[in-house]
Amino acid sequence: MFEDDISAAMPVLRSGGLILYPTDTIWGIGCDATDEAAVKKVFALKKRSESKSLVILLADVRDLLQYSANPLPDIADIIGSFTRPTTVIYEGALGLAPNVISEDGSVAIRIVKDPFCRHLVKRLRKPLVSTSANISGAPSPASFKEVSEEIRNGVDYVVKYRQDDTEPATPSRIIRINKDGSIAIIRD
Repeated sequence: MFEDDISAAMPVLRSGGLILYPTDTIWGIGCDATDEAAVKKVFALKKRSESKSLVILLADVRDLLQYSANPLPDIADIIGSFTRPTTVIYEGALGLAPNVISEDGSVAIRIVKDPFCRHLVKRLRKPLVSTSANISGAPSPASFKEVSEEIRNGVDYVVKYRQDDTEPATPSRIIRINKDGSIAIIRD
């Protein structure tokens, strides 16, 4: 099904390259989130300021302990209650390329349930950058057909899996869990 794409994407990601891939939401540009030079390439391709942070994908809730300083003790239950893809902003990013971390030290992380994304992250054994496959300021692509030639030509590997999907996709919800446990919705 998608094994060939994962096998082809691994050497690209491990050597600091960029991929164009279907996420659990919209098509995204991805790279190893611990590789500062690879992350710089994402910002350059998107023509986006490095002061804007990027979303990171992880495959398992337990991986949060490696990449965020103080996740809430009940974070697994909170994430388990989500009914749709939700990106959570965590305080105190750890072990990531400095250019994926916000100026305030926070990081936006989504635990993916999508089988393709989970396999990709698990095989890489590192967090994966996930940012919309568009030039900064342009609309996010709802399907592969809407991804511009500039983006398609600017990555090192284009995943074939799900290119024919016609169901329009939408970006994830973004929330911040405050220190008191309350939730602030950043993007619904």
